[in-house]
Amino acid sequence: MMPQGGGGVVGIVAYAALVVVAVRVVLSYKSVAHAVRRLWRWADEWAQVYQYYEVPRVGCDGAENPLFRKAVAYVAALPSLEDADAACVLSSASKTNEFSLQLGPGHTAHDAFLGARLAWTNAGCDGGGGGGGRERLVLRVRRHDRIRVLRPYLQHLESVADEMELRRRELRLYANTGGDGALSPRWASAPFTHPATLDTVAMDPELKARVRADLESFLKGRAYYHRLGRVWRRSYLLYGPPGTGKSTFAAAMARFLGYDVYDIDLSRGGCDDLRALLLETTPRSLILVENLDRYLRGGDGETSAARTSRMLSFMDGLSSCCGEERVMVFTMSGDKDGVDPAVLRPGRLDVHVHFTMCGFEGFKALASNYLGLKDHKLYPQVEEGFHAGARLSPAELGEIMLANRGSPSRALRTVINALQHVVQPRASTTSPPPSLTTRWPGHLDESSAAEASAANQSPSGGVGGGFTKDAPMREFKKLYGLIKIRSRKDGGVVPVDDTTPANGRGSDVSSSEKNR
Repeated sequence: MMPQGGGGVVGIVAYAALVVVAVRVVLSYKSVAHAVRRLWRWADEWAQVYQYYEVPRVGCDGAENPLFRKAVAYVAALPSLEDADAACVLSSASKTNEFSLQLGPGHTAHDAFLGARLAWTNAGCDGGGGGGGRERLVLRVRRHDRIRVLRPYLQHLESVADEMELRRRELRLYANTGGDGALSPRWASAPFTHPATLDTVAMDPELKARVRADLESFLKGRAYYHRLGRVWRRSYLLYGPPGTGKSTFAAAMARFLGYDVYDIDLSRGGCDDLRALLLETTPRSLILVENLDRYLRGGDGETSAARTSRMLSFMDGLSSCCGEERVMVFTMSGDKDGVDPAVLRPGRLDVHVHFTMCGFEGFKALASNYLGLKDHKLYPQVEEGFHAGARLSPAELGEIMLANRGSPSRALRTVINALQHVVQPRASTTSPPPSLTTRWPGHLDESSAAEASAANQSPSGGVGGGFTKDAPMREFKKLYGLIKIRSRKDGGVVPVDDTTPANGRGSDVSSSEKNR
């Protein structure tokens, strides 16, 4: 009986152990899957033939190997380093709470390129102790992939490392000092700390995506521009009333590109030779020229024709071709009607972005940024004010929300009161509806000859090449807003002028209609 009892106890213990192991496996299926993947990788690597390439920190001549520094930066940015079995964690000496991973001695990180699998290993020093060895990284490539992959992969590594180094450097803001270049420098600089980004700019998401895609395409266009025989440069015109966010948007562009900013103040002395200023700028920079329309009107003893000629040479003369990877941004505080068409043509100003006064959609974006609001009980009254034709600039709305950030309700009531006191110029009832309108603070025009001719031939006379809202639906919505206002008997809303046309276009009327 005892042996049977002993055997039963052993069986129970064994059964319990199996249950514990099964539960452990079920609860740790990710660990088991990881172990299976490692086993499969080990078996696959054992069956392959590899070629090994050492990248020493110091060459045979004692000079530092630039490829080693770039390889260290590239490997530190590999996503696989977070999944590596071991890595070194480092903190930044200049920024708090900033950490990075690096490949420690004996550690390995994997990468993939053109369908080939590669691995980097930190082999440490090859000379042992005493400091006489050379620190080195070892790149492992499958032998049958080495000819196809090695050179393109190293070129890819260098380009990525260069891009990372440029983006990590401190951006600077340069301003022209008015010096003549001989006795004093033309530019003075300071760290560029403007916090604006494309994500925080209150703008139509579709428009923002268009601008972002255009900038990204420019950044990747070196080979394309060279193949076309064109200078690697892009120019933008930001125009609209004051306070609509043109300068902030230019700062956000520079932050997105990772470019230094050269802010040319045309009112300072020394601007009689704009080409000399341009020659002293560096590649990977954003050249900002504000109030272009005011400068072109002439003054200080200069005619408008003389200043226009100087600006044309600055925009696309031979001197502008002496440096690449530049973005030129011009701002105007009015419309484009009074500007010489030669200044606005493609090649000098490639992309036109119109900044308008805020409508209700722009207000909601600002309220989300400043007050954290997605909706509010006072939104219908604010919407009625905008539908009645009242407009405020983003700067005005931002200041109201900033001053009342502790009370969103008080901020919205202040906005409603401000809308009640704003009287927009009434559009002519005989003017045709604009062909391009938007209730967001801005629209984008792609400047091209085809679009310009299409705009000239359009019976509506609108501006070509931008975001087009559906005109009938927009008119219906505004008419509905007017009817809704008139139906309110209790007051406290924006008053309605019976002489206001039903289209409620307000400040959205196109520039061609204003001049009729």
